[in-house]
Amino acid sequence: MKALIVDDDLALADVVSFTFRRAGYEVIQAHDGQSAMERWQVNAPDLIILDLNLPKVDGLTVCRRIREQSNTPIIILSVRGEEDDVVQGLNLGADDYVIKPFSPRQLIARAEAVLRRSDLHSLIPEAITVGDLTLNPSRLAVQRGGLFLANLTRLECRLLEILMRNTGQALLADTLIDFVWGPAGGDRVMLKQLVYRLRRKIESDPSKPVYIETVPGIGYAFNPQAGPIEPE
Repeated sequence: MKALIVDDDLALADVVSFTFRRAGYEVIQAHDGQSAMERWQVNAPDLIILDLNLPKVDGLTVCRRIREQSNTPIIILSVRGEEDDVVQGLNLGADDYVIKPFSPRQLIARAEAVLRRSDLHSLIPEAITVGDLTLNPSRLAVQRGGLFLANLTRLECRLLEILMRNTGQALLADTLIDFVWGPAGGDRVMLKQLVYRLRRKIESDPSKPVYIETVPGIGYAFNPQAGPIEPE
């Protein structure tokens, strides 16, 4: 398993690298955003640990650019712990967000959880169809009325999968969090942001969702009724 560690703090990058080597990973380092992109393309890591405050190209831009081209798992590791920073990182496609200072054991546990979720998608090739929506987990894509609708991140796909497999049932927020992130891997703020991102991709009007219903005091439910297909 190969991990790309991206941090401009050389001492901290060495600490993180040691943590991952001790856990059995092959480690590659980059100390600015430009070299991070280059080493991601050349070395094809299985996992990226990404700081945000990087020279040349900032970490959020690196995250966005990688996510536009690939579903390589990304964990942001940053001192920027304000809610807006966390939300922005997750909205750009990061799989998890860890705030410095961090626990090395927890970082490895989160990395392994992210990688397990990634592996699970390769074991679920069958499509799921409910109403006019079809989710293809192996391709991280969703169709509406037989037409391509959107590409999804792994987290978006996992959330839509559990909702569609339990159509019409109100699922507890904690149940969704455990399924998407694993125990202790997510929280309600992260779930709310993930629902927001998913609605923007599959709903004709995200402010008036048809498919993903908020169930007050419980969580969310998937409605099977068809939504109108907007012309391109």
